[in-house]
Amino acid sequence: MNATSSIRAAPAPDNVRPAPLDHEVVIVGLGFAGMYALHCLREQGFDVHAFEAADGPGGCWYWNRYPGARCDVPSLSYSYSFSEPLQQEWQWTEKYAGQPEILAYANHVMDRFELRSHSTFGTRVVSAVFDDQACTWTVTLDNGRLVVTRFLIAAVGALSTSRIPQWPGQSEFSGQILHTGEWPHEPVDFTGKRVGVIGTGSSGIQIIPKMAQSAEQVVVFQRTANFSVPARNAPLSDDEQAQTKSRYGEIRQLQRLSFAGAIHPGTGKSVLEAADAERSAELESRWQAGGTAFMAAYNDILFNDDSNALVADFVRSKIQEIVTDPVTAEKLTPKGHPIGAKRICVDTEYFDTFNRPNVDLVDVNADPITGFGANGIRTQTQEFALDAVVFATGYDAMTGSLTRLGIVGAGGVSLKQAWSAGPRTYLGVAVNGFPNLLIATGPGSPSVMVNGVMAGEQHAQWFAELLAHLREQGATRIEAKPEDQQLWVDHVNEAASKTLFPKANSWYMGANIPGKPRMFMPYTGGMNVYNQKCADVAADNYAGFEIS
Repeated sequence: MNATSSIRAAPAPDNVRPAPLDHEVVIVGLGFAGMYALHCLREQGFDVHAFEAADGPGGCWYWNRYPGARCDVPSLSYSYSFSEPLQQEWQWTEKYAGQPEILAYANHVMDRFELRSHSTFGTRVVSAVFDDQACTWTVTLDNGRLVVTRFLIAAVGALSTSRIPQWPGQSEFSGQILHTGEWPHEPVDFTGKRVGVIGTGSSGIQIIPKMAQSAEQVVVFQRTANFSVPARNAPLSDDEQAQTKSRYGEIRQLQRLSFAGAIHPGTGKSVLEAADAERSAELESRWQAGGTAFMAAYNDILFNDDSNALVADFVRSKIQEIVTDPVTAEKLTPKGHPIGAKRICVDTEYFDTFNRPNVDLVDVNADPITGFGANGIRTQTQEFALDAVVFATGYDAMTGSLTRLGIVGAGGVSLKQAWSAGPRTYLGVAVNGFPNLLIATGPGSPSVMVNGVMAGEQHAQWFAELLAHLREQGATRIEAKPEDQQLWVDHVNEAASKTLFPKANSWYMGANIPGKPRMFMPYTGGMNVYNQKCADVAADNYAGFEIS
């Protein structure tokens, strides 16, 4: 990919008087990428302001308040690396932090770096339209206010547009309907209630064991059985934290040089190179240790069908061991997709929960949901009386939160129209036809494949350096070149084709949204490769961009 950049002069006609700027940069979203982008740009001396639909920072961790919501990346890794004092002063309590603790961390960062005075909460962006003559974005807020900015950074997150399916009769249901991604701020008491849960992805796997502890009955409606490994969560001791903090610099560098932004040492072998006893011992050891490091045991689990099958069979055997009823165990055993091709889940006693007498499992492939009634859910063969229904049905991932912003580019074409056949980006951060728009952790970047905080941090830093470069050049416009965008799209597709990821109908592919184009959206080349590519582009005068 021989990307090149160019700088051209394009003075505005004398009779064009651009509207005055309200801010040089507007950021949409205050998750981890947006917060750090705000900090970086302030440090660079930019007039920058952030707008956030929620009433506080944290992105998905603001909204996902359901019981059991927890990160699947170790706390000491799922945190900012840019400030050594911040790293040293914050004390995590658990190996895998729960939602309340992560949200507290986000608020601490906002206050520690005095970001609130440059932020507006409880305000949603409803459109953003580019003025080609003035080379500015006009951002419309849901309160009717217009904000004019030179540069627009969309840091709206890959998993922030909830998908709530609609069934016949749903509005007639007399009970409570909840979505894990839009959970109430006040506690929801399921004690003594009959609860239906639709979906067994990450959020379903986390919430089902929690609800089963108090509900009278939990009915789980499963479309696809998922692979999950135990978390083995535990409190973090002072000694563990001190050991990590004493060498945080080295650890962070290793994270950046890793495939997924987290340090998961492997054997360095193919699964096929290990003898049966050796392989079983290695996988058993990782199963007992817990966490996604299980998938890092061998170097070809996600690249070779035969290797993947051996690891998948190990997990299937564990499910069969844990779940006592053979019929239920068979329903819970994943089939038809490689392990890891759908995001690997991490759980606390998920499979054990189906041994409880108050938990029932419905396979909606064999017995589909036909609709709701006033008192519950109907399938083709059964009726379930329910007091509440929880949708654990995920998100319009990667693109949904971007296309709903009402972004309209230089030619009057919306981002939704431009991506009608699937998202196309350069480096996952820019889109031809949409000048001065930068996307954090967008499609075509590692994004959801890696440690989200480190991915957001890398983009925020890169954006700040890019805009500082433009300021030095006296440039006011930057746009991805179409030929270099195409080269990047081809590279993203080629990288995915070398893996087993496209073999699953996952949200990575947009398969959970009816009518959404099927294409593998994240970059699978690894955080290490991606970081180097971004550094190379910057060093080459931002090759692949037209700068004017």
